[in-house]
Amino acid sequence: MSSFILVFLLILIPVFISTMFIPYWTRRTESFGISIPEEIYNTKELKALRNRYAVFTGILSLMTSFIFLISSLVLSHEFVMSILFTVSIVLYIIISFLIYLKFHREMKRMKEKENWSKEKSQQVFIDIRFRNHRLTHSNLWFIISFLIAIITFVITIQSYQQIPERIPMQYNFAGEVTNWADKSHRTVLINPILQMYIIMLFLFINTMIGKAKQQIDPENPEESMRGNILFRRRWSAYIIISGLALSLMFSLIQLSIIYPIHQQFLTAVPLVITFGLIMGAVILSITTGQGGSRIKSTSSKSGKIINRDDDKYWKLGQFYYNKQDPALFLEKRFGVGWTINLARPLAWIILLGIIGLALLIPFLLGA
Repeated sequence: MSSFILVFLLILIPVFISTMFIPYWTRRTESFGISIPEEIYNTKELKALRNRYAVFTGILSLMTSFIFLISSLVLSHEFVMSILFTVSIVLYIIISFLIYLKFHREMKRMKEKENWSKEKSQQVFIDIRFRNHRLTHSNLWFIISFLIAIITFVITIQSYQQIPERIPMQYNFAGEVTNWADKSHRTVLINPILQMYIIMLFLFINTMIGKAKQQIDPENPEESMRGNILFRRRWSAYIIISGLALSLMFSLIQLSIIYPIHQQFLTAVPLVITFGLIMGAVILSITTGQGGSRIKSTSSKSGKIINRDDDKYWKLGQFYYNKQDPALFLEKRFGVGWTINLARPLAWIILLGIIGLALLIPFLLGA
């Protein structure tokens, strides 16, 4: 079961760490899904709140780690371990969300009691020059990933006769095949088609980053806009690099059914790529923060102007629902990244379309 422990070390530990430190990466005008004046962010009360959240989620992470590692030493059946792995992650997500809700409600009560926004001017700052800046790197970079996918597709078609009558569809962590499928054009093309889907998804995400609603601090608009532009461009670069890495990974997996490739190497490459992508996201979160909040600012603030309080549109501090807002995509309130406006039907169509295609492609081609 050492292979499971390796997966745990490479993938889950960075995820646990990132969960613990989410409150330190969000904007300083938001705390556990509640909008606050920025000068409140560094008060003793809020520092203590963030520290307690890190402790609670840290304990949860240690408990999950302990159960998983002990089970991996006791259990010998890999299928059972896979189920345990999945159940552990699902429970971790549910419990960590419940921990967040506890702190969200505590933060909400604190805000109502202290009334921090009293006698402060609430404003929304919109800069018409914002869209004139290069907010993302060009989508043309995805041509490289598309070319890799197309070449893989062509090689597969040309080498169809060389492919064995039974092809491997799944491997365990020791590099052994655990699931086979009879050769057909559908089964041999599932990886290249999924490869194209992933690239198109990442291309869409890169476009969405550029189109997402601007969020600029009205008290320090120039610095805020600069940070937000850097935030978008850095994540755009990450998305482009991730798309290329995943495209190469799918090509390697596909070529393994045509040419002899050592199975342990074939197992190690996806793990290394996954670890690299997770660590890249963690490093970006630490250095940039949500909306560029961790990028050093050289300007001081008076604290007399704050962002407009729109807590009523954020259900549980994480789910945005505002019929009056035409924006489809906007920054998350808790965490790093973007979310959708649940009040916009088009946003639902896009979300369900992405999920539906992800489920439908393997179902249709795996038959």
